[in-house]
Amino acid sequence: MPEKTGHCAVGEANRRGNHGVRHDWTIEEVREVFETPLMELVYRAAGVHRQFHDSAEVQVCKLISIKTGGCPEDCSYCSQSSRYQTEVKASGLMEKDEVLAIARKAKAAGVSRVCMGAAWREVRDNKQFDRVLEMVKDVNDLGVEVCCTLGMLTESQAKRLEEAGLYAYNHNLDTSREHYKNIITTRTYDDRLETIANVRKTSVTVCSGGIIGLGETTADRISMLHTAATMHPHPESFPVNVLSKVAGTPLADEPDVPVWDTVRVIAAARILMPTSVVRLSAGRANLSPSDQAMCFMAGASSIFSSETGQMLTKAVPSPDYDADRELLDTLGLKPRVPFKGGHPNSTKGRETSEIRQGGCAAESCTAHA
Repeated sequence: MPEKTGHCAVGEANRRGNHGVRHDWTIEEVREVFETPLMELVYRAAGVHRQFHDSAEVQVCKLISIKTGGCPEDCSYCSQSSRYQTEVKASGLMEKDEVLAIARKAKAAGVSRVCMGAAWREVRDNKQFDRVLEMVKDVNDLGVEVCCTLGMLTESQAKRLEEAGLYAYNHNLDTSREHYKNIITTRTYDDRLETIANVRKTSVTVCSGGIIGLGETTADRISMLHTAATMHPHPESFPVNVLSKVAGTPLADEPDVPVWDTVRVIAAARILMPTSVVRLSAGRANLSPSDQAMCFMAGASSIFSSETGQMLTKAVPSPDYDADRELLDTLGLKPRVPFKGGHPNSTKGRETSEIRQGGCAAESCTAHA
């Protein structure tokens, strides 16, 4: 029976306008899609992926922790929270020249998107933010897409980032509205949505996804997908993170997430948000090459790679450039070039941005790594 109802929900999407892009999904329809038998779900997701994206392309991204640790938030998964005793030590804002050197090396390795993350609760209008704006300008000049994840953001701060040439801003939903209070108490779910709304007042693209493995239920995963899938427009980027368990955090002893759960979330996101780039983000280091191949088949088309074997910090491992180059070669995949579809700052029309860019944006939550 789920096979039939799931088919109806997907078929309805294909019959609607904008080539099947919908923003009016009901929670029941999202559940029907999500509960489709796995192999059928992956098959349908692969078809949607080929309709809206080049299935031979995978975007390789690089995360740089420009300000590490000391965050006052109490995100239960976070290695950078000052509330917990972890191996991550607080450090100040990096110098611009160091950031540029890392970005140049990443570009030479095939990276087309560089994301800079700062372990802040919120952006403040001070000299540190001015320095970040300079980093955005200079990394953008290297010819790569620039994403930032800096915490909560006001409308005026979002506009300043836009003026500096920012391509995307990451601010994850993390989980469902219902489960959110069990994971974070120092900000609200509506605070998350307000920052996304502020970014939407600019031409900067939105990257907003979630983390699975936080002790959430299937209903929580469906609710999170429903929140993203009913945004108008959809996030140009939807990262799927798997909890990286960090000693000293409240979630350090959560059970491992089966790879099939990751594949199911990716496939459902691909069907619900056809034009978004679904990003295989934190937790990929724990997946085998065949696991990752199944994720690509289900609709993921972006990864995070590193020369250091870590994402934002050593608490969250990442495959390195050489391993990822070998993986893509083995699977017959090629790295995606930057600015495919144009830079968002060159066009203000948000209503058409999803179709124009075929989806684009960044990575996992600042605090998650």
